Amino acid sequence: MIENLPGSVRHRCGFSPGWSVRAYEDSLDLVLFEAAFCFRCHEVRLNGTAVPPALAQALLALFRAAAP
Repeated sequence: MIENLPGSVRHRCGFSPGWSVRAYEDSLDLVLFEAAFCFRCHEVRLNGTAVPPALAQALLALFRAAAP
């Protein structure tokens, strides 16, 4: 769904994430990545040193599947 959104600004809400998920390395000193989710425009933004290309879509699919 995210991949298919038009690039036009009018289709975006301004990205106002409600919450995010962070993954840390074993020592908990370094954040490997953070995924911030906006539930208005369904956009996900990933930041960090270990961001695999398909991670955002996979995480969003899991969260949507768990929603009532």
